[in-house]
Amino acid sequence: MLLELKGLEVNYGGIRAVKGIDLEVREGELVCLIGANGAGKSTTLRAVCGLLAARAGSVRYAGADIAGMPVHELPRRGLVMVPEGRGIFGQLTVEENLAMGAFTRSDADIARDLERRYETFPRLKERRGQTAGTLSGGEQQMLAIGRALMARPKLLLLDEPSMGLAPRLVTKIFEIVREIAAQGVTILLVEQNARLALEVASRGYVMESGNLTLAGGSAELLANPKVREAYLGEAAA
Repeated sequence: MLLELKGLEVNYGGIRAVKGIDLEVREGELVCLIGANGAGKSTTLRAVCGLLAARAGSVRYAGADIAGMPVHELPRRGLVMVPEGRGIFGQLTVEENLAMGAFTRSDADIARDLERRYETFPRLKERRGQTAGTLSGGEQQMLAIGRALMARPKLLLLDEPSMGLAPRLVTKIFEIVREIAAQGVTILLVEQNARLALEVASRGYVMESGNLTLAGGSAELLANPKVREAYLGEAAA
């Protein structure tokens, strides 16, 4: 098991935001975590990355308990997050942002990986010398994902990659997510757009008010009347 959460509880702003959840992601999987805004999805990812302390329970990654591990150590172990809001360095150029993604590396393949990122994101290559803060929202999301990939992640955590994007760009971003998964990168995707998330994922979890209320294969969840009514905008039969 690449990622295993057991009884995870997390407080956020004085509120018990995550209430004892169990969640698993196997190596090579693309798993999604869906739910309404405020359900506790992003808080869960922040706890996995050590940005928030767990109140109780455990977070195991690649067989090791990583609770309390320094945040900067996790990318060295292959655990990388693309945060909600992208978190790019707005005053740096596109290429400087991508280079920052490889800060944990000292191997000879960094330049080659940079060119691979430009192959995946041709628009970024066109803007490689442009200040990142002047990019469009979709371009910034591509940059945030590209920067994360420069770390050569084993597990990529994606937090709301469609947020604030035009529909055509959302479609493009999810095509890229599918491509990354096909290349063998394990992904845990947090996303409010339940339909798109379940269409790219093999399995999913549904989170409500800090609890996991449903789990199963994506096709099963897409067919579930509760999911269809609450998250896909379809009336109950």
